[in-house]
Amino acid sequence: MNEFIKPCVVVLLCCLSRPALAEETVETILFGSCIKQDRPMPLLRRMADEKADAVIFLGDNIYADTSDMEVMRSKYDRLRSNPDFQSLLMASPIYATWDDHDYGVNDGGADYPQRKLAQKEYLNFWQVPADSPRRNREGVYDAVILGPVGKRVQIILLDTRYFRSPLKKSEERRVGGPYLPDDGPQKTMLGEAQWNWLGEQLRRSAEVRILASSIQLLASDAGQETWSNLPRERTRLLSLIQSTSANGVFIISGDRHWSEYSRVEKHLDYPIYDFTSSSFNQIHPRGTPTENRFRTNLRTYHKENYGLIKIDWSKSDPAIQVQIRDASREVQIEQALKLSELQSN
Repeated sequence: MNEFIKPCVVVLLCCLSRPALAEETVETILFGSCIKQDRPMPLLRRMADEKADAVIFLGDNIYADTSDMEVMRSKYDRLRSNPDFQSLLMASPIYATWDDHDYGVNDGGADYPQRKLAQKEYLNFWQVPADSPRRNREGVYDAVILGPVGKRVQIILLDTRYFRSPLKKSEERRVGGPYLPDDGPQKTMLGEAQWNWLGEQLRRSAEVRILASSIQLLASDAGQETWSNLPRERTRLLSLIQSTSANGVFIISGDRHWSEYSRVEKHLDYPIYDFTSSSFNQIHPRGTPTENRFRTNLRTYHKENYGLIKIDWSKSDPAIQVQIRDASREVQIEQALKLSELQSN
């Protein structure tokens, strides 16, 4: 990194550590996933133009794919020095979790031997404060509540990598991936410590809850990496939302290199949505999405994109719009909700 760039980088990374918005009303949140650090990323500058109250990075924030922490660090440096990434850092607070490629290994889980060191690199890059609980526990999961009473938005960042059990594979070639559902009671997605923490978070007071999962929760096909690989864990998550009486919940996810919306109407007293946005700067080579019987419509989007959540608190029944926007900020997929639709009867 040359001396001209370095001072700007130091200033911008301080923005990653700035405090939450506390009592300021949150109306616009962006989200998305998957950045190849060596490719152009002009979409991030378009996202900066949105002047969002918060941005959520859902993982694959770099493609490290290594057990060498010096290599991983150099790839983080490439992302950090990119001017489009810097413009987004200047525009909005960023909240992030990881997926397999920034974790360090494709489709990786708890058996990745460098997970402790990779967590340290992740925390250092995102400038997580020294006194953060994330510095003293395994896994990068985290949560924050933004906005005043009556307009609180809770962002829950899950870690679907650090504790995840090995997945069951098929010997046959399958579209989307080799995995088969495995409902073994010993298998876990989050690990018990994170499960207990998640229950505590869902019991906190908030009007809107955004549950950020690096991989899709609701998509039905288990060939690719989704929660459907571990159906018992998927049911456990939905049951936990129900048993904690957590209202206002919807899911955002990434990973797939295409965008789509999914919806399930069982398990909870209200429909649960999973809004998938991917990728920031990659186009899926196949273009055809895998089977998903929970897709809300036939519309999917396969070019560079990001998600936008807009909350209109001025209405007696707050309105929520979730959009997928392309590189020109044009809307490609859209879902309108009322907050009352995400409430138990």
